[in-house]
Amino acid sequence: MTTIRQIERTWSSQQYDRLFHDLMACRSEGSLRMELDVGRTIAAASAMAMIRMDELCQAHLPFYSKLVAAVIVSQEADGGWGDLTTTALCIRALMCGKGQGESIERGLQYLANLQKAEGIWPNIPLRRMPEDPYLSAFLLFQLGDQLAFQQSVRLVDALHWFDAHESELDADTRSLWERARLRCRRISS
Repeated sequence: MTTIRQIERTWSSQQYDRLFHDLMACRSEGSLRMELDVGRTIAAASAMAMIRMDELCQAHLPFYSKLVAAVIVSQEADGGWGDLTTTALCIRALMCGKGQGESIERGLQYLANLQKAEGIWPNIPLRRMPEDPYLSAFLLFQLGDQLAFQQSVRLVDALHWFDAHESELDADTRSLWERARLRCRRISS
């Protein structure tokens, strides 16, 4: 398990790929496919470090503030953080500890704008691109239990899409969707 000291040392030495990989290695949502989909950026590594520090109840440490600043500075003008996976991680990280603010609102609006008519999200951040069930399940897993996310996107449409297409999902997507479904239904039921 990665310690806070290891997180800080790896982040400070700018080994963002390594930090991201180390932090995702033991997570239930971690997979080779997800690691290939996410942009290897300071934002993704910082977001994962924030999430882990929050899980360990260590968000009070001064280093956490550096991570928050790195995530906020990395937000693009459109409200996202490059790819949709990194955007979901950054929003989740900023929401840790009941976070709120303009960066979160802009990120949620970005995801809402990209949601396709079918209810799920495209494989890259262009609405005209094909839908991506795996990416959509990842978004729902990361953010589905957050009321602000549920109020920003058309969650019911996403849940209906997955319910209607569950038999068509590949094994990785089905596994992620099963975990995401539990989170989404906590608040929406």
